[in-house]
Amino acid sequence: MQRHLISAADLTRDDAVLILDTAEEMARVADRPIKKLPTLRGRTVVNLFFEDSTRTRISFEAAEKRLSADVINFTAKGSSVSKGESLKDTAQTLEAMGVDAVVIRHGASGAPYRLATSGWIDAHVINAGDGTHQHPTQALLDAFTMRRRLVGRDAGLGQDLNGRRITLVGDVLHSRVARSNVDLLHTLGAEVTLVAPPTLLPVGVETWPCEVSYDLDSTLPKSDAVMMLRVQRERMNAAFFPTEREYSRRYGLDGDRMARMPEHAIVMHPGPMVRGMEITAEVADSDRCTVVEQVANGVSIRMAVLYLLLGGAEFQTPSTSAAPARTAEENR
Repeated sequence: MQRHLISAADLTRDDAVLILDTAEEMARVADRPIKKLPTLRGRTVVNLFFEDSTRTRISFEAAEKRLSADVINFTAKGSSVSKGESLKDTAQTLEAMGVDAVVIRHGASGAPYRLATSGWIDAHVINAGDGTHQHPTQALLDAFTMRRRLVGRDAGLGQDLNGRRITLVGDVLHSRVARSNVDLLHTLGAEVTLVAPPTLLPVGVETWPCEVSYDLDSTLPKSDAVMMLRVQRERMNAAFFPTEREYSRRYGLDGDRMARMPEHAIVMHPGPMVRGMEITAEVADSDRCTVVEQVANGVSIRMAVLYLLLGGAEFQTPSTSAAPARTAEENR
């Protein structure tokens, strides 16, 4: 494990599998009457959120508290940021408080990397989403969910997703989830296909380690997992498709389309879902949809990441505490 987690592209196969295997151990904590480990007792973690968030912020906070860390929640609204305070000044304030790790979500792509490499703060940095760039823990929890469903909870230990066919559908242009998943799934050996209208694909997508298609119906029969992406209107400054009805007709997943998928295939969504547009209520509420499962797995993955960064690079029994990992510097 490196010192920071900024991008899914920075993870090697061994790094990713180690995190997934550690998350399996952490998931067992959820089955205990007392869902607490003393691993990070005495460590302070700050959740530094400059953008609105529900699932990611609560998931990180739950993970931190289950590892017995001291948690500080920081939101831009109601803070000195709204008065014009810079990221540097905020970081130096946190450094003065002696925090051990910063979980940061920011609207500007590259903000977590800047925080990790600037020298403003001597703490581990975890990227919880930056602009349209990366969201590595989301990609990890998605891969964790796929491995559990497609390979098996116990059979998956030590395994990757080699040969699995994953399809990502929708607003790839504005999606940090799509970028992170393409990077991580490629590292884990999966075959990834992006399906979207041409206007919602980024410039240079042909250089990504994946295939591109404009026809959803032709990709469904050969997909092991289909991930629907939300159309991010808050990031749009132009009309990228004629109407919502037209988008839903071409790229929405309904019951008829789900029936064309292999019987073992699953439907995924990073949330929040816009029912009736990219996914119908029938599909969202079906047994094949893993949305709620992804939320639960997110806590386990984030516990694993925090444990490995703050508790030790080599995996040990989660009930034991280790010295903080300070190995290779962030290389990107």
